[in-house]
Amino acid sequence: QVQLVESGGGFAQAGGSLRLSCAASGGTLTNYAMGWFRQAPGKEREFVGAIRWSGGSTWYADSVKGRFTISRENAQNTVYLQMSALKPEDTAIYYCAAKLFPQRVGFADAYPYWGQGTQVTVSS
Repeated sequence: QVQLVESGGGFAQAGGSLRLSCAASGGTLTNYAMGWFRQAPGKEREFVGAIRWSGGSTWYADSVKGRFTISRENAQNTVYLQMSALKPEDTAIYYCAAKLFPQRVGFADAYPYWGQGTQVTVSS
C-alpha cells in the first residue's frame, strides 16, 4: 500500500513560482508512474503531468507544458512539481497520485493511490 503526502502549496502572484512535493512511502516505486492532477472549484479533476519513476520519462498537459516541470528524488522517494509563470487559472487543489506503469497515465481513474491534496492559489 503506497501512501502519498503532498506539501508546498500556498499563495503566489501571477507570474510567480511554487514547488510542490509528494513524499511516497509503503512500497517500492520502481515500476510506478507518479501523476499530478488538479481540481478547481466546480470543475472535474484534470491531469497536470506524470513521471515514470524508473527512467524519469515525463508527460505534461498542454496547459502547463513549458511552465511546469516534474522531477523525482530517488533517495527521498519524493516527486516534485515545479510550477513557474503561474496564472490565476492554475488555482486549484493539487493532488499527487501513483499507479503501476505504463497504462493510461493521464487518466485519474487509473490511479489507485492518492494524496490528500494541497491548495494552490494564484492571484492576478
